[in-house]
This record gives sequence, structure tokens and C-alpha cells, in this order.
Amino acid sequence: MSAHTTEVEGNSQWLSQEAYDRLSAELDQLKGPGRQEVVDRIASAREEGDLKENGGYHAAKEEQGKIEARIAYLSKLLENANVGGTPPDDGVVEPGMLVKARVAGREMEFIFGNREVAGDTDLSVYSDASPMGEAINGAKEGDKVSYTAPNGQDIEVEILSAQPYTG
Repeated sequence: MSAHTTEVEGNSQWLSQEAYDRLSAELDQLKGPGRQEVVDRIASAREEGDLKENGGYHAAKEEQGKIEARIAYLSKLLENANVGGTPPDDGVVEPGMLVKARVAGREMEFIFGNREVAGDTDLSVYSDASPMGEAINGAKEGDKVSYTAPNGQDIEVEILSAQPYTG
């Protein structure tokens, strides 16, 4: 099970309308032409004979598994998505915000929420389900919170700013 799957199981994830539309289009492409292309590659590779030593067949089957996993992930995410406009510009950390914070003494900027909101940007994304995400969710500019990292170390986070992420 991937980290992406655990993010959407049983809870709603905030997505901007743009992210929802982009992911819906990706899902449609994967379910239609993307899936058919891999099925055609598998059929073509089968025609070549011995499947044990057929690299093209095994590569196509692996690709098929990846596509089916992405389809399942996107279907679940979109089904449970909380699609909304831009969150309020009130300095409170919540999904959909661009957060500047000092984490363990190091200044960072990241999107808070689901990684799919970031699209093709180079920005880091921290999930509200992560240890740090749970600690900062609802914090305001100027607040200092701490959380326990997976290695057992306590990490202090100071919220420097939180503004709606507009993509």
C-alpha cells in the first residue's frame, strides 16, 4: 500500500477546483486510451511467443499494474474529495494553504494538504495526516507547535505565514 492510498482512505481530502478538474481528466485518459494502449501492448507481446523471457510482455504487465493502481487511487480521491474554492486568507493553517514555517530552525515553504493540489510545481507538500500536518493544522501565524518525528525526536515548528495556495 502506498502513502498516496493511505491519505485518502476513509477521509475527505481538500482539492481546488483546478486540481479536481485536472485529476478527473487524467482519470478519464487512464480509463480509456491509457488502459487500452497497455492492453494492446500486452496482446502484441503475447503474439511474440514464450512469455517467460519476453521483456516487452513483463514491462507492459508492470505498466498495467501501475495504471490500475493510479486509477484506483484517483477514483477514491475524487469520490471523497472536498472540492472547494480557495481557503480564507486568515493566516490559519488548513488544507489548501501555502505555509512558510521555521521547522527545527530551518525556514521552509510548502503546500499544506494533498500532494495532488501542487500539480507540476516544485513545492513540497505536507499532508494534514502526517505528524507535522496534524501538529500545524489550525495553527495561526506566529504560533509555535511541536510534534514527534518518526525517529522519536521532538521537532518545533513556528508558523511564519499561511496564505491560500492559488497554483
